[in-house]
Amino acid sequence: MNDRTAPLATEQHLRTLFLAGMDGDAQAYRSFLQALGGVLRAFLRKRLHDKPHDVEDLVQEILIAVHNGRHTYLPEQPLTAWMYAIARYKMADFLRSRYRHEAWTEPLDEDAHDLFAASDDEASHARRDVDQLLAQLPDRHRLPILHVKLQGLSVAETAQLTGLSESAIKVGIHRGLKALALMIRGMT
Repeated sequence: MNDRTAPLATEQHLRTLFLAGMDGDAQAYRSFLQALGGVLRAFLRKRLHDKPHDVEDLVQEILIAVHNGRHTYLPEQPLTAWMYAIARYKMADFLRSRYRHEAWTEPLDEDAHDLFAASDDEASHARRDVDQLLAQLPDRHRLPILHVKLQGLSVAETAQLTGLSESAIKVGIHRGLKALALMIRGMT
């Protein structure tokens, strides 16, 4: 098998097992998940070479997402394209959450004392001012800004948390920030 036929063989093998599993063959579905796990490990090792300890956790998350989303697969489409799309989204979510975590836990330099030279009063005043401005916005604008922009949640996480659609979250952020800008300009 050469480099050109390997992806076609993988597609055909996974597709055969997946479709048999969807038709009720539990053994075929188990074999599909095992084979898919191997494909995903290779896919993720290439992309997360600096985070090898996270590959297995991410493989499991992707397998769960594939299983939960199996009803969305369209049989006339390539299975591997569908599966890699899910894998890319899960990997992006993982990297985004990891980045947020690492940004908050990054060690301070020796010059850290300069960071704290300013008065704590300035930060508390700024926070109070932001809170007062946000309080003037309707929930459909305030909550998306609060969760996505201030707390660092993703649009999808915020949508799930608030019950708003993802597009409503995006629109709420845009319109809310525009309204805040107008409020700030009116104050100065």
